[in-house]
Amino acid sequence: MERKTKIIAEDGRQDLLITREFDLPVELLFKAYTQPEIVEQWMGTKVLKLENKNHGSYRFETSNQEGNVVFSANGAIHEFKPNQKIVRTFEMENAGFGAQLEVLTFEKLTDSTSKLNMQSIYQSAAQRDEMLKLPFAQGINWAHNRLQEVAGKLK
Repeated sequence: MERKTKIIAEDGRQDLLITREFDLPVELLFKAYTQPEIVEQWMGTKVLKLENKNHGSYRFETSNQEGNVVFSANGAIHEFKPNQKIVRTFEMENAGFGAQLEVLTFEKLTDSTSKLNMQSIYQSAAQRDEMLKLPFAQGINWAHNRLQEVAGKLK
């Protein structure tokens, strides 16, 4: 099955370019990244904090059935332009990767379709390459499929 989320990883670079077109108006796509109750549904994680503003911050956490935390991520929001752009850091705790910088741009294609462009910048090309050894591509494609499904029901 073809992955709808595209990942471009050029040799020797320390960034990834990730794109995905959605059958969602740009306002709804943006909302899926900024409304805690929607984020929780498509990411399958608990939103402990989500301050959608310049100089805001966020924190996500996922626990297993026994209540043990198995995933924790946090970051600072550096730029927040509604329906257009989010610039933030992203750090997975206890994962051995440093923080990365993410630039998310939200593009209106038509009244009912939009495109997400993400640039993830790692501290080094080696660190980025280590991330790509994980099931990263499958995971982000799965998450974006869930985003489409969850947000599509809100149309």
